[in-house]
Amino acid sequence: MFKKVIVSDDLVSMNLGMLTALETLKVKEVTPVQYCDDAYLKIKKAVLDNAPYELLITDLSFKKDHRDQKFESGEELIKALHQEFPGLKIIVYSIEDRIQKVRRLVKKYQAKAYVCKGRQGLIELSEAVKSAYNDELYLSDQVSQALNKKSDLEIDDYDILLVKKLANGLSQDQISQLFKEKDISPSSLSSIEKRLNKLRIQFKANNAIHLVAIVKDLGLI
Repeated sequence: MFKKVIVSDDLVSMNLGMLTALETLKVKEVTPVQYCDDAYLKIKKAVLDNAPYELLITDLSFKKDHRDQKFESGEELIKALHQEFPGLKIIVYSIEDRIQKVRRLVKKYQAKAYVCKGRQGLIELSEAVKSAYNDELYLSDQVSQALNKKSDLEIDDYDILLVKKLANGLSQDQISQLFKEKDISPSSLSSIEKRLNKLRIQFKANNAIHLVAIVKDLGLI
């Protein structure tokens, strides 16, 4: 079993629950933190001290307070750690269950597990820790379809952003203008129209409203 684990969650009650679960698994050393920046600094220092952490368990959402943070979310932290310390195993423990996010964290940043918080969360977390130790992937049932190869899940971050703007009530003209202002490409109205037509065909949607509904049902936004 892992000997040295760091747990990052801004809720003390969640940290305590995870500490109990890890104690049951006989993990010798567990460090709880409430800020992503603290997790990053402790992980970096441990490497410099030649006593690295073997596993990070982190939430994704952290509430802002008086402290300015370099890493404002668990995903930002995971991205940085994946680049700098690829040998560190990571488990996501979050209330978020968006399929697209799960896919990105697992496929792009090689997270070893994604566990959804809930009634069975700590039980599943214990199983996820065991799986990660054995270098196996673990996903909660709610997000198990994240790695499904069906075409209706083949949607990139640009598409997600586009459909989100539609869901927020923006017209195609407004989206085009917004993308130009934020230097998001492609931003032309014709490109956006083509992309939405492609998505409607792909998801077999009758119109933009139907497209938004389907994508929401799939948990992609």
